[in-house]
Amino acid sequence: MSAEITLFVNPTAGSGRAAHAAQPAASALREAGFSVRTVVGGDAPDALARLRAAVREGTGAVIAVGGDGMVSLALQALAGTLVPLGVVAVGTGNDFARAMGLPVREPARAGRLAAEALKEGRVREIDLGRVAREGARDGGGGTWYGTVLCSGFDSRVNDRGNRMRLPLGRFKYDLAMALELAAFRPFPYRITLDDGPVLETEATLVAVGNGSSYGGGMRICADAVPDDGLFDVIVVGDCSRTTLLTVFPRVYKGTHLDHPKVTVHRAAKVTLEAAGITAYADGEPLGPLPVTAQCVPAALRLLA
Repeated sequence: MSAEITLFVNPTAGSGRAAHAAQPAASALREAGFSVRTVVGGDAPDALARLRAAVREGTGAVIAVGGDGMVSLALQALAGTLVPLGVVAVGTGNDFARAMGLPVREPARAGRLAAEALKEGRVREIDLGRVAREGARDGGGGTWYGTVLCSGFDSRVNDRGNRMRLPLGRFKYDLAMALELAAFRPFPYRITLDDGPVLETEATLVAVGNGSSYGGGMRICADAVPDDGLFDVIVVGDCSRTTLLTVFPRVYKGTHLDHPKVTVHRAAKVTLEAAGITAYADGEPLGPLPVTAQCVPAALRLLA
């Protein structure tokens, strides 16, 4: 393994927390005998291009410092390679770190853990989702994700919130949820699991989980295991507004899975089709359905 480690930093993550968090992480790595190189891009495509160059040049590991968006970028460069990923989770959601049992908003501890894992060779191989979408400009390789692909009511809330200029911060998405509820209706889906027969159903949302949570701790796929070779596919059926408001708070504890309107499937390949619905993965927009997600076993080496 190369002694040079790459810190992949989003200086704006967590309202600037990542810029400060990079310092204790770098110190822990240097104290363990590693040299540290920092990669910061002008924007997401530039950051990813710089990280891919570091991987090609033979970095010993990549430590993503930021939130789930930074981890998502790192996955695009590291999936299918032998270069391990460490995470210093200091973003807003931090669902990837939470699902993998890594420290959240403890940058010094996360940095020490990554350094120790490198020294001792503690690496966990985990699955990743790979998403193909018709007409996508990804060179045919698809987009990788580590936690949850979501579609339906939750993605409509994201769509609306992303279009809104005001209010700022989390309140924007609270307002977007209220507005979507006012216009709420289930969506006609076509769902294909492992090339089986097409399931046509009315659904409020469909989530395809490699990890357990999204949205900063909502355990939508509470029982998902990231190294079993399968997705957990959660289908929330044709709820009324009242039922949705009853079920939704239970997502934070994962107890929604017992509700009669919720169905759980497990599959290695999932195709979702629905008109007017955007898919999001790891909190990032993928584009409109249809999409096909494939669970790729042992696609990432994680510093555990």
